[in-house]
Amino acid sequence: MKSSLTILAAAAFALPALAQWIDFKAPGVPRLSDGKPNLSAPAPRTADGKPDLSGIWRGGGGRYDYDVAQNLKPDEIQPWAEAIRQERVADFRKDSPLARCLPVSLPFHNSRDLSRIVQSPGVIVILYESPNSPHRTIFTDGRDLPKDPSPTWLGYSVGRWDGDTLIVDSAGFNDKGWLDVGGHPNSEALRITERYRRRDFGHMELQMTLDDPKAFTKSFTLRMEKTLSPDTEILEDVCENERDRGHLESGVKISPAELAKYAGVYEFSPGRQAVVTASNGLLYVQEGPNAAKIVYVPRSETNFLASTVNDDAIEFVKDGRGAITGLIRHAGGAERKAMRKADH
Repeated sequence: MKSSLTILAAAAFALPALAQWIDFKAPGVPRLSDGKPNLSAPAPRTADGKPDLSGIWRGGGGRYDYDVAQNLKPDEIQPWAEAIRQERVADFRKDSPLARCLPVSLPFHNSRDLSRIVQSPGVIVILYESPNSPHRTIFTDGRDLPKDPSPTWLGYSVGRWDGDTLIVDSAGFNDKGWLDVGGHPNSEALRITERYRRRDFGHMELQMTLDDPKAFTKSFTLRMEKTLSPDTEILEDVCENERDRGHLESGVKISPAELAKYAGVYEFSPGRQAVVTASNGLLYVQEGPNAAKIVYVPRSETNFLASTVNDDAIEFVKDGRGAITGLIRHAGGAERKAMRKADH
């Protein structure tokens, strides 16, 4: 039940997992008795006493690569921005930067990507592994942000130190990018402030505050932690996904009244339930009270695919009269069946 876009997206994310391809012990790394890096050792410092952020770091997680607005309330997203996101999700993200071999956002890189930080007194360079091996320059020579920068995909960045925390202000973003895989847009008014603090040798705290009054009604902060990967290297990544654009498929349209019939509570086993809700032509599935809601897009009247980068899908089961009696959830090559217990 995979769509071509699901397969395409999975391929786009396959390379970072293969980055452990060398047998080399990086010099200058504190190690434990078994030879493994001692990630809890003190953080290194530069000659001027500043924390040295140099190294290869893994993304900080949090699933912000998929949804930067996961902690926002619906009214904290501007209506036009939410409408665009819904349209992109319903279209299986056919025009996403990942599908077109275009640059992705800073929240995506920080949440997911493997990257190398190179720190010098007047400039810090960040080299990202994928997609398309982009790079980023952060000026730490005291300059201000330009008043009217030419809009770019990754913006223009300047940094300053506040004690042991590096504060990076970025502006000058274009409005062509997506903030996440889920399709949240940004305007050229976007400003991003990052706060990097290397807590010890192998762990770095990162806070990203996004402020875009044209797309959101408030600024909001994403919190994550990066982990050092000292005995590896980043790989060259070349994107050719645009060759497959002609094969990408869109979803189908189901009327709101018909879609509402799928909403309800479904039970996989005693105490293990999924709540299905419908809104704006999409289905939202939540397993457990604290789990995130996953968006599902219709591929047919009974089959729905998750708008993520995996093969998660749901097949609804109907009886002889056409009433929905249950669902089958397909994920990771396995399937789980749930009976419908109540409407929602």
